[in-house]
Amino acid sequence: MLDEPTQGLSVEETAQAVETLAALMVDGDVTVLLVEHDMEVVFRLADKITVLHRGAVIADGTPQTIRDDSEVQRAYLGGLA
Repeated sequence: MLDEPTQGLSVEETAQAVETLAALMVDGDVTVLLVEHDMEVVFRLADKITVLHRGAVIADGTPQTIRDDSEVQRAYLGGLA
């Protein structure tokens, strides 16, 4: 379980952390629960994503499904109150 593993890291450190985590996960023998607000990190590492807004699930699915979800786009662009 990782809670905001890239928070406070530089761009270079974030890239290294993502590379390290991806290498650990590549063979499928490790399950990771990742809580992260950096969506690029999430899209790089996750094969399934659940998006919460104000404690409620607003979307669940593959990275592409999440990228395309209009409610997720509104929430991250400040459209949901």
